[in-house]
Amino acid sequence: MPSSTTLLSAEDLAYTLPDGRTLFDGVTLGFGRERTGLVGANGVGKSTLLRLLVGELRPTRGHVERRARVGYLPQHPGRALPADATVAHALGVADVLDALDRVLAGEGTAADLDHVGGRWTLHDEIAAALDRFGLARLDARRAVATLSGGETTRLAFAALLLAGAELLALDEPTNDLDAPSRDALYAFVDSWSGGLVVVTHDRALLERVDRIVELGPLGARVYGGGWALYDAQRAAEAAAAERALSDARRSLRGAERTARETRERQQRRASRGRKDAATANMPKVMLGIRRETSERTSGRLDAAGERAIAEARERVERARTRVEIRERLALGLPPAGLRDGKLVVEATALRYAHPGAGRPLLDGVSLAVVGPERLAIVGPNGSGKTTLLRLLAGELAPDAGTVRLGVERDRVAYVDQHAGSRLPTELTVLDAMREANPELEEEASRHALARHLFRGDAALTPVRALSGGERVRAALAIALHAARPPQLLLVDEPTNHLDLDSLRAVEEMLAAYDGALVVVSHDATFLDAVGVERRLGVHGHDSTYEFRQD
Repeated sequence: MPSSTTLLSAEDLAYTLPDGRTLFDGVTLGFGRERTGLVGANGVGKSTLLRLLVGELRPTRGHVERRARVGYLPQHPGRALPADATVAHALGVADVLDALDRVLAGEGTAADLDHVGGRWTLHDEIAAALDRFGLARLDARRAVATLSGGETTRLAFAALLLAGAELLALDEPTNDLDAPSRDALYAFVDSWSGGLVVVTHDRALLERVDRIVELGPLGARVYGGGWALYDAQRAAEAAAAERALSDARRSLRGAERTARETRERQQRRASRGRKDAATANMPKVMLGIRRETSERTSGRLDAAGERAIAEARERVERARTRVEIRERLALGLPPAGLRDGKLVVEATALRYAHPGAGRPLLDGVSLAVVGPERLAIVGPNGSGKTTLLRLLAGELAPDAGTVRLGVERDRVAYVDQHAGSRLPTELTVLDAMREANPELEEEASRHALARHLFRGDAALTPVRALSGGERVRAALAIALHAARPPQLLLVDEPTNHLDLDSLRAVEEMLAAYDGALVVVSHDATFLDAVGVERRLGVHGHDSTYEFRQD
């Protein structure tokens, strides 16, 4: 069991952006040696909260107390380094290492000895830290600029170890990691005995934490356990909130019906009273008294009915705010019309080298996709997965080998890693949909976008203002609602910038798609959710292999 010692605490934190918008308010949390996952919708302030916890930002209100050495890993650790940084710089030991090397070479000064301090085993420490994250081959003098994004992230983990951090604060650490690097991170988390706070949408990583904190505009909620338990608790809460909303709506309908029936009875009584007065030759004074009495009674009943309706409406609104609307995207996708057994795409003995490269990135790659099957392209970072996808899409021409399409070129859609880069950023989502699919009328375009969670004014959001997850949804919606829907959909790393709800939405969208799917992803949970049947392993400068999923 994790220790109960508090390593870091945050009390009554609030943070307001320069534009006056409050990200969150009243956040009080404590962190010990347990592992904590931090989740929430994109834009809710998870990364900001992490920066407040480590001291990179000051809260608008509240305070943070740190009682241990905290190591912080931002989303893109390589961006904070100078262009000429070496591995030793990234590890934070360049100066000490230089001094140590001079001393060991017999050229050290008294200042060098002071600088080395007691770190005579620094070379061994560096080797052990790098080896723990699969970087044993790296030389400390190598330039960081020559590393892949995943290697840079793993290097940053090694730096945290060397720094002796007791609590780690990690921001989306698996975004740029390939499968082997993710496995190395998972193994590290499993063995880590210090505290851990991690912002992530990686469900395999979330399954390894002891608790999950969900951040929202009203503060933070704590759920015990990992991903599976958190998901089950949220589903139960959503079902309870839906029942409460249904009960509140039923109560509102009852209050409105009672008020209507009461009003109708009063009107019938007033009508009978007027008829009785006319036949009874009642004095005008008495008629006036009866009319005033009737009006007062009617007014009291009307007021009581309006109060009941207002209270019922308030209960509906309260219930609605507690309801998490999990939209289902499986409805309404136009059929791709792809029959079983039809050859969709075939690649034979592909070879490709980037211009100026000394050796091919891909060599001898062959594959075939038949009918509405689902194929994942997997492999280490830099092995050529995206390049292979672009060859299949016709965006690149192979140096040798052939790509043969069995469907028409306009029935192929490609959604790349940065989905927004292919959308016109100056247009709204609705205008982008209509520009790409001019045969769709505005009403049909709105209807299609609404099925992908762009409802009402959300469809009028400029593309440039969309989050990464929203851009992926928009790009997929535009592709899938073409007049001639794609029969082959090529998707490159769609999950990197999605929050958990957007991730679920994209999974449902792709699971509902009935054409052929070829997808690049390191997320095994995602690949299972979209029904991947085969995986093609690409290793770069090497052979490839294919196997059917268990």
